[in-house]
Amino acid sequence: MTSSALPTPSPMTGISLKLGAVIGFVVMQAMIKAVASEVPPGEAVFFRSFIGILPILIWLAWRHELGQGLRVAKPINHVMRGVIGTTAMGLGFASLAFLPLPEATALGYAAPLLTVVFAALLLKETVRVFRISAVGLGLLGVLIVLWPKLGGEGPDAGAEAFGAALALSGATCAALAQIQIRRMVGTERASAIVFWFSATASVLSLLSLPFGWVMPGPREAALLIGAGLLGGTAQILLTSAYRFADASVVAPFDYASMIFALAIGYSVFDEIPTAATLWGAALIIAAGIAIILREHWLGLERRRARKAGTPQG
Repeated sequence: MTSSALPTPSPMTGISLKLGAVIGFVVMQAMIKAVASEVPPGEAVFFRSFIGILPILIWLAWRHELGQGLRVAKPINHVMRGVIGTTAMGLGFASLAFLPLPEATALGYAAPLLTVVFAALLLKETVRVFRISAVGLGLLGVLIVLWPKLGGEGPDAGAEAFGAALALSGATCAALAQIQIRRMVGTERASAIVFWFSATASVLSLLSLPFGWVMPGPREAALLIGAGLLGGTAQILLTSAYRFADASVVAPFDYASMIFALAIGYSVFDEIPTAATLWGAALIIAAGIAIILREHWLGLERRRARKAGTPQG
């Protein structure tokens, strides 16, 4: 079997790769948060994207897909995805300077919920009562996480409200990026989407140079480079996970990131999550998993219907 052949389905391998990706992304966020008070978000985006290209190129070369992985059908679509995705990344990184890691993670979960809304509005996908109800439940969870920030008092209240606004704006852009990816998957390879996003984000992040980049010290440089390598590696693990198992099997493990965010937030940043964060995150996670399971069930129904309608003989 060549490296480009489809691998043998292995749900446990897919789940293991997905958990590796989740851990990688959470640790990457923690590294960015650790330098957020010294390094502006645009500079952090550059390191995350530019350094992240290295493991992606190594992966493509190992799979003998370097030429195919860099080939694109519609460059303008990659530019649009890059602009939206880079904005999402920058806003998300900026929010880490103002919010505890678990809260930033919980608000980031709004992205898949908003993707359902944008899919209905922009792609004209049919959204039935179940998904609408699940999205409503998830957005209620977002409101629960946000509520203490909206009416908070004290010296940090304004900063946390600003951080929450950044996180939600980033989640909105991330959802729009997912819509753009859905439009691209029919003509573009996943490896090309991954590579050219990192390349585009590296270039776009340079536009923030006039807004106060700094010369990172040894500690900051090590964390930024580590974040880039981890981010690129986690993207590879994420892409590979879906080669070994169906999306419905591995997608719910996205929400394991809350466990790791809570652990890192407590042990590294001395962050103790509030009850509102925990309850809100629980509702958001429940809504997200309900949508995933519903989509899985509908997919099974469609496959059964196709088999029933296939002539035998």
